[in-house]
Amino acid sequence: QVQLVESGGGLVQAGGSLTLSCAASGIILGINAADWYRQVPGKQRELVARISSGGTADYADSVKGRFTISRDNAKNTMYLQMNNLRPEDTAVYYCNAIIRLLNLRQSSYWGQGTQVTVSS
Repeated sequence: QVQLVESGGGLVQAGGSLTLSCAASGIILGINAADWYRQVPGKQRELVARISSGGTADYADSVKGRFTISRDNAKNTMYLQMNNLRPEDTAVYYCNAIIRLLNLRQSSYWGQGTQVTVSS
C-alpha cells in the first residue's frame, strides 16, 4: 500500500529552524510534482511550496527566502527546510505528491500531517 509518511514537526522558538520530511512508502515507480501545504484551524489549507519532477521550486510569498523545498528521488522523499520561523508559521503541515504507480497510473497522495508550533 502506498503512503506518504511525514516526520520532523515540533515546537521551536521564533527564529529557529525545522526540517520536515515526507517519504513515500510502498513500491512505486517514482514521484512527479510534490507540494507542502499548511493549515490552521478555521482556515483553508494554504500552499507553501511546490517542487516539480525536474526540481524547479516555487514558494508562497510568505515563506520566500526562509523555506526551501527539496527532493531525493533515490529515496522517494521530499523535504521542507524552514528557517527563521515565525509564530505565524504555526500550523499543521501536509505533504502532497503525484505518485507514479506500478500500473503506470498517477495518483495524488497526502501525508498524515505534522504539527509545527513556533513560540514567540
